[in-house]
Amino acid sequence: MTRPRRGTLASEPIILLAMLLAGLYFAREILIPLAMALTLNFLLTPLVMQFEKLRLSRVSAVILVLLMASSVAGGVGWIVTRQLISVVNDLPNYSDNIREKMNSLHAPAGGEIGHTMSSLRAIGAAFTDEKAATPTTVDSPTLVHGRRAREAAKIRQQDDSGKPMPVVVIPPEEPQSQYLSELLRPVVKPLGMLGMVLIFTIYMLLKREDLRNRLLLLAGIGRLNLMTQALNDAAERISRYLVMNVLVNAGYGVIFAIGLYLLHVPNATLWGALLAILRMVPYVGTMIVGTLTLVFTLAIFNSWWHPLWVFLLFAVMEIIISNFVEPHLYGSHTGISALALVTMALVWTLLWGWPGLVVSTPLTVCLIVFGRYLPQMSFLHILLGDEAELAPEAKFYERLLATDQSEAHHIADKFLDSHNLVDLYDSVVMPALTMTEQDRHKGVLDDVRSSYLFQSATELIAELTDYRSPLNLEPPCPPDSVPVRNIPVVCVPANDQADEIAATMFAQLLEQCGHKTLLLPSGALSAEILERLGEETETILCVSAVPPFAFAHARKLALRLRESLPGNRILVGMWGSGADKEAMLERFGHAKPDVIVGSLREALELVKEMEQTGPASPQFSTMKA
Repeated sequence: MTRPRRGTLASEPIILLAMLLAGLYFAREILIPLAMALTLNFLLTPLVMQFEKLRLSRVSAVILVLLMASSVAGGVGWIVTRQLISVVNDLPNYSDNIREKMNSLHAPAGGEIGHTMSSLRAIGAAFTDEKAATPTTVDSPTLVHGRRAREAAKIRQQDDSGKPMPVVVIPPEEPQSQYLSELLRPVVKPLGMLGMVLIFTIYMLLKREDLRNRLLLLAGIGRLNLMTQALNDAAERISRYLVMNVLVNAGYGVIFAIGLYLLHVPNATLWGALLAILRMVPYVGTMIVGTLTLVFTLAIFNSWWHPLWVFLLFAVMEIIISNFVEPHLYGSHTGISALALVTMALVWTLLWGWPGLVVSTPLTVCLIVFGRYLPQMSFLHILLGDEAELAPEAKFYERLLATDQSEAHHIADKFLDSHNLVDLYDSVVMPALTMTEQDRHKGVLDDVRSSYLFQSATELIAELTDYRSPLNLEPPCPPDSVPVRNIPVVCVPANDQADEIAATMFAQLLEQCGHKTLLLPSGALSAEILERLGEETETILCVSAVPPFAFAHARKLALRLRESLPGNRILVGMWGSGADKEAMLERFGHAKPDVIVGSLREALELVKEMEQTGPASPQFSTMKA
């Protein structure tokens, strides 16, 4: 049977990503308004839904929300524009104060820096004197009107100075229509983009179910469940982020304005409003407002104390908001790592300019959701998401591969803070042993490094010999669970060092539970020892085997024990194996043990049941087979 052929895009995610970036760049004239409208849709949809719950129609709810948003935006814009004009008109009144501040920041008179600055000033004065010595004749500015008059004045000036008169081509006067087109050209494009954003936003708010149905049909009925989860996840994350971001920035701006008012800074409302608005732009907006506010206070106040207090107010509030308020309210709900947030802000800015910076966070959340639910885009979730944490067993194994024994032991200690010792062995150490055996059999792990891993694991187990679980955690074996009849348990490794380490862990857990335990290497099972074990039919024998390629060795040892000790009960631990135990039990044939277990916890429970049932009980041979 031939395998289905996969497309080039499905097998090469890098090509898919390159095509996606190229499409985003060349289609930016359409995609930028669409992305901004999508952002506004995520922001306004919760409010529209709230009005719909009040039994308003969809059209009425959308119109009401748009009117409210336009009123808020218009009111804030009017306040900002009015106060900004006032600030610009008042700045000339503070020119003397600005000059004094600049003079107070002069370089030191002494030392190498002062000497260098004096030399530079002397060189500049020499050039200035040369230019002053050259006679020039300039017509009075009041007699020169228009571009033609200015050009004629330049020609006369050059003629009077005795230099050759250059030929200057004076273009004709521009028509009034061309002048108006050049004047309106910088305004038409933003207005057109604003109109497209408004049209897209209204359509998305009115026809959101229609858009959802189209996306579901595009994905296919077979992926209905997957696409529904992706859309719900993206909508929930982005809407929560945008709503909380608006509320946090608005509160931040109000508190900042109140603080500036208490510090007697003029136009405090302007700076608070600018902070609330520009903080929507990640990173850059906050720096712009903070710099402008600080420069303004430097210009209007005679002393340095007011600018210092303003700087401290801004810095303290930014630290509190960025490190405590935002992570608590919505930082973990976006699913973006901090590094990915900065990187993607730069990427979207390079692709789309400042609009890309504004919508960088919502668009990055969409990419993460796609990577989470689409297998072909899974690398996006790994690179950008905040869930790229390695499992404890993988971190433990990776640190041992890096020969960082102290960090590996620290990972184990941290795991024990919330788990007991059986969980540590079953969930961390045993999987690490399995991965070591897999890499060793593949030939990617040399003998020196594998010996280091085994020795580190052995030392960790030795350090935990006297470990006792904290009172808030359930111990592996409660004190009242130890049976009166204490039957000996002999642990025997099936083959190599990994099997021996696993047997050591099991023997240690048995001893902590109060069992009589003996750990024997497989080579120590001489005829005399087997004969003596045969005399004690109550003794339980445990064969320890770590996959892969553990079955053959476990079967060989189990066959030898079954032939020599037909009256003893044999337990085979295929640690971490997910195979069907009943089918595996049948594969043992004549060497069939009494039971096969896959974890140390299961083995502890079965040893307890063996002690309670006794050696002659017929029910155990079929139990959990």
